[in-house]
Amino acid sequence: MPDFATLALFAGAAAVLTATPGPDMLLIASRSMSQGRAAGFLTYIGIAVGSYLQSFAAAFGLSQLFLLVPWAYDALRWIGAAYLTWLAWTTLRTKAPLLAPGHVPAQPLRRIFLQGLWTNLLNPKMALFMLALLPQFLKPEAGSIALQVMVLATILNLMGLLTNGVVILAASRLGQALSRRPALARLPQRLMGAVFGGLALRLAFSARD
Repeated sequence: MPDFATLALFAGAAAVLTATPGPDMLLIASRSMSQGRAAGFLTYIGIAVGSYLQSFAAAFGLSQLFLLVPWAYDALRWIGAAYLTWLAWTTLRTKAPLLAPGHVPAQPLRRIFLQGLWTNLLNPKMALFMLALLPQFLKPEAGSIALQVMVLATILNLMGLLTNGVVILAASRLGQALSRRPALARLPQRLMGAVFGGLALRLAFSARD
């Protein structure tokens, strides 16, 4: 197990990182506004599970594939962009508002979880980020590397839950308020589609560093 000083330093870094607005927070906020708190938390859980997988990939060298094989990075980047574009299209073409009084959410909760998971896993920048962050806090002399990765990834996700929990609660309340106004009922849905589209463009045209 890492010592207390290492855990405290990592927790501080994780708190800063998770409090900084980024694509994950934007996705969680727009999903919460569109379909409420349950959808927001499930989106976060999907992203958190993806973070665990990315952490283990970075710790055991799988993420170095992107450094050794440049086309693998670009292939994953374009697959991720295509997936997000498809999500944007299917969200915007839905005729009924995603969140409205008496309306059952169009997206099943399982699908929302998987969208959060795949959005995280298909982002090669996340893999490279983990590759840059985790090795600084892993110490072979502290015991099992797998256990250290699990502990550090859990700290990162708990910090993310604190920050994104506030975002989810605020965004879901805003979405409910908008759903009571017919003229604005489709605004969360359009925002959701715009977020997916924006993330697709960001991923498609992003550089490696």
